[in-house]
Amino acid sequence: MRRILNIYRLGIKELRSLAHDSILLILIVWAFTGAIYASSTATSQELHNAPIAFVDEDRSNLSIRIISAFYGPYFKKPVMITERGIDPGLDAGIYTFVVNIPPDFERDIVAGRTPDIQVNIDATRMSQAFIGAGYIQNIINGEMTGFLQGFRHSAVQAITIVPHVKFNPNLSSAWFSSIMEIMNNITMLSIMLTGAALIREREHGTLEHLMVMPLNAAEIILAKIWSMGLVVLIAAWLSLQFMVKGVLHVPVQGSIALFMCGALLHLLATTSIGVFMGTVARNMPQLGLLLILTVLPLQMLSGGVTPRESMPEIVQNIMQVAPTTHFVSMAQAILYRGAGFDVVWPSFVAVSLIAIVFFALSLMLFRRSLASA
Repeated sequence: MRRILNIYRLGIKELRSLAHDSILLILIVWAFTGAIYASSTATSQELHNAPIAFVDEDRSNLSIRIISAFYGPYFKKPVMITERGIDPGLDAGIYTFVVNIPPDFERDIVAGRTPDIQVNIDATRMSQAFIGAGYIQNIINGEMTGFLQGFRHSAVQAITIVPHVKFNPNLSSAWFSSIMEIMNNITMLSIMLTGAALIREREHGTLEHLMVMPLNAAEIILAKIWSMGLVVLIAAWLSLQFMVKGVLHVPVQGSIALFMCGALLHLLATTSIGVFMGTVARNMPQLGLLLILTVLPLQMLSGGVTPRESMPEIVQNIMQVAPTTHFVSMAQAILYRGAGFDVVWPSFVAVSLIAIVFFALSLMLFRRSLASA
C-alpha cells in the first residue's frame, strides 16, 4: 500500500508540473484539435481543383465536348494553350495535366480508327497525378462513347464491374486521416511527455531529491507512466468524441471503450519508450533529435500511412516488434470495421508482451542511470 501511495503522489506531482508547462499544454490541445482538423480537411487525397490545360489541334465538336466535360470540383476551368506552352507550363508548375488532342481526331474516331490523345502529367504532384490520370481516361472515354452513339452502336461489354465499397462508401480521406492522426498523436505525445518529464527532473535538480527519498526506480517510472499516459488517454478520448465525431462527423463503427483499452496497453509501451529516451538524452534538444529518429519510423512503417503488405518483407518482420504496428491494426479493425475483442485479441496480446518488454528494458536502464549518478 505504501508503494501504491508513493506512485500515486509522484504521479500527482507530474500532473502539477505539466499544468505549469504552458508550451506542452498548448501542444497537447493543438495535437488533438487543430492538427486533427487540418489533417482531415486541409490535406485531401482526392482530386480537387487540379489545374489542367488543353492543346486542341482538332477544333471539332468532339474535342470541344471533351474539353467542356472537365469541370470542378475535380479540375479547374480548362486553359487553352499551344503546343509550345506544354513544357514551360509543366516546368513552372502552372498545370498538373496537359491534354493534347491531335488533328483530325473526330474524323478518325468516326471512321473507326483508334487515334491517340497525349496526356502530359506533372508527376512531382504524385497523389494528384496518380488519381487524375484515371479521371481523365474515364471522362474522355465517356464523352467519346456518348458522341459515337449517334453514328454506331456501342459494343456490349461482356463483363460489368459493380464495386461495393465497405466502411467508407464515399471514399472520403477525412474518415481515414482523422482517426489515424489520433493514433499518431497518441504515440508521439506519450513518448514526448514521459521523456520530457524525466529530463525536467534532471534539469531542475529534483531527480537527486527523489534518489534520497525512500523510493525505488520502479515507483518513479510508474508514476510518470500513469500520469502522462492518463493525460494522453483523456485527450484522445475527448478528441475522438468531440473533434472526430462532432466537428468532422466521422462515423465510428466499433466500441470506443474497447479502443481505449487497447490504447491503454499501447500507452504502457510508448511511455516506457519515453522513459528509455529520457534516460539516454541529457537535455531537451537531444530528446527532440531522438524523437525524430524514433517516432517517424514508428508512424510511417506501422501500416497507418501505407499498407504493410506493400513494404519489403524484411521491414514487415522488423516492425513486428514495434507496438504501433499492432496498435494500428487493432484500432483500424475496431474503429473502421467494428471488430470485437474476438477478432483483435491477438493484437492485444502482442501489444501487452511488447509493453512488458519495453518497461523491463527502460526500468533496467533507469536503475543503471541512478546507480551511476
